[in-house]
Amino acid sequence: MDIAIQYSDKHLVIVNKPHDLLSVPGKGPDKRDCVQRRVHEHFPTARIVHRLDCATSGLMVLALDADSHRELNRQFHDREVSKAYIACVYGELRDDEGEVKAPLITDWPRRPRQKIDPSGKSAHTCFKVIAREGTHTRVQLMPVTGRSHQLRVHMQSLGHPILGDAFYAEGDALAASSRLCLHATALGFSHPDTGQRMEFISHAPF
Repeated sequence: MDIAIQYSDKHLVIVNKPHDLLSVPGKGPDKRDCVQRRVHEHFPTARIVHRLDCATSGLMVLALDADSHRELNRQFHDREVSKAYIACVYGELRDDEGEVKAPLITDWPRRPRQKIDPSGKSAHTCFKVIAREGTHTRVQLMPVTGRSHQLRVHMQSLGHPILGDAFYAEGDALAASSRLCLHATALGFSHPDTGQRMEFISHAPF
């Protein structure tokens, strides 16, 4: 199974990650298949800049040289990168838009799960309703911070877990989809060499 390359030049490559594919290799021979490994088949110098959860699909950028990798990492660290996700959440969200500010910490007995805890790292998510579709709501999620599982935990905290979420959904919400309905739909950053602003879109497959 190959990986869809949406854009490339001599400094970077944009890929559309399928769901249930690791961003980087995990432990053990059964977890070697990943975005990094597949992209290396086309671009041997590619370096991971950021990650998506294994269950999440959508846009990722990889750097093709050390200077580009350093600059893209800086943009992510300094929150100069714009990111948006599409999700389908269980139930009907009452508010058309809003935000969740709730610190997150690893739930060690159940890792890699995360949980809200006052002693955790700050986490901030903005959301906007796209459509209310009967038993679920289609939303755009804009993470201000980039904590592990942030969008998944924050939606669950509102009482609206993401459909098909094997970690944070139960019952009808879990059974509603065979995959996690979370997709990295938009990614924007300044080109690491030219400084030109670049914006990419990938439509959600659900």
